[in-house]
Amino acid sequence: MPRPDDRKPNQLRPLTFQRQYTRNAPGSVLVQMGKTVVLCTCCVAKDVPEFLKGRGQGWMTAEYGMLPGSTNTRKARDKAGKVDGRSVEIQRLIGRSLRAVIDLAKLGERTLWVDCDVLDADGGTRTASINGAFVAVIDALHSVKDLTSPINEIIKDSLAAISVGIINGEERLDLEYVEDRDAEVDMNLVMTGKGQFIEVQGTGEESTFTRTQLDRLLELGAAGILEISGLQKAALGSRWPF
Repeated sequence: MPRPDDRKPNQLRPLTFQRQYTRNAPGSVLVQMGKTVVLCTCCVAKDVPEFLKGRGQGWMTAEYGMLPGSTNTRKARDKAGKVDGRSVEIQRLIGRSLRAVIDLAKLGERTLWVDCDVLDADGGTRTASINGAFVAVIDALHSVKDLTSPINEIIKDSLAAISVGIINGEERLDLEYVEDRDAEVDMNLVMTGKGQFIEVQGTGEESTFTRTQLDRLLELGAAGILEISGLQKAALGSRWPF
């Protein structure tokens, strides 16, 4: 059965990074993966959480949310500090992923605040958020004039994420919503540019999968992440730190 947009099984959706999308955040990227659109911003605060004060190191935290009009039925806004469980899980994933490639000891006593707001959702919002957030963090660090370490030491490696899955027995890369909904197996991968895994989230949706299928999904995802890293590098140009 062909894919909804006639892509090949190993083909990414069109992926773009529009930097400096807003005026005020030093890191601001509109990332679009197919029909999924996420605004990723990174702000820098000269402060750290109480447990880090006086220790000379920084912190990085992330928040994620879906705007009410991002889905085909209105999604209610989070209110009074109450965030739905899915959003909490995704923002923790974004934060963990970014902290894995940031040397917080070399950041100084400052906090990187990353916000990922989904404008239009068609599957892969968490992976799009991670891909755009990495670009936004690089731009934000370039705005800081008193860093004591070079950016290519603060950022230890590049970072990208992608979804893979099995639909009708076929392994596919970068699932859009209808594929994600109908997948027998659904998986999200987060990896560094050197090919190291940061996170693997995979499950059989009322199905099982073999070790051979798992290996093929990991290889498919790794190839997609390598391609995404190349697009991040092209978007950042001379600011690419590696």
